[in-house]
Amino acid sequence: MKAINKKVLVPLLMSVMVLLLVSCGSSQNTSGDIMVDSRNAKATVSENHQNISELFQNSVGYAIFPNVGKGAYIIGAASGNGTVYENGTLIGYASMKQVDIGLQAGGKAFIEVIFFQTKEALNRFKSGSYELSGNASAVLLEEGVSRDVEFRDGVGVVTKAKAGAMAGISVGGQKFEFNAK
Repeated sequence: MKAINKKVLVPLLMSVMVLLLVSCGSSQNTSGDIMVDSRNAKATVSENHQNISELFQNSVGYAIFPNVGKGAYIIGAASGNGTVYENGTLIGYASMKQVDIGLQAGGKAFIEVIFFQTKEALNRFKSGSYELSGNASAVLLEEGVSRDVEFRDGVGVVTKAKAGAMAGISVGGQKFEFNAK
């Protein structure tokens, strides 16, 4: 029997490991843990970013995913659980899943916040299954750098790295499931 080619085996094993890690990690939090983590994440992304603080105050709603984990080796996957707010009041919880493909390798953890500029945009998110396409742009918050959030169809996305290293270019999308409180 021929030995399995290393060029095939390594990517295959890495992809399986990534999918296992991503699918197991985020589902073990209780709603209390997610609420505390979301509060801390809100403070973290608002710190030194006045425009983000204003978005939390002025948006119709927002969803905070405080602990998104992503891993990739050509095929990438990410997941996280979060809280959803309307006019500053907790209205439910959401889960996020992402699969993408491209030239990418590594793993990282990050915070993701989705701001809803209009009631219609928030209602689309709350309707059940919601998707952000691969062409949605996210603002990456960096220390000491102020950036404006770009809204498309009433939705703006902000991310802030927490840990890890990842390099590459990929195409994919995110799917969200909303559960009312």
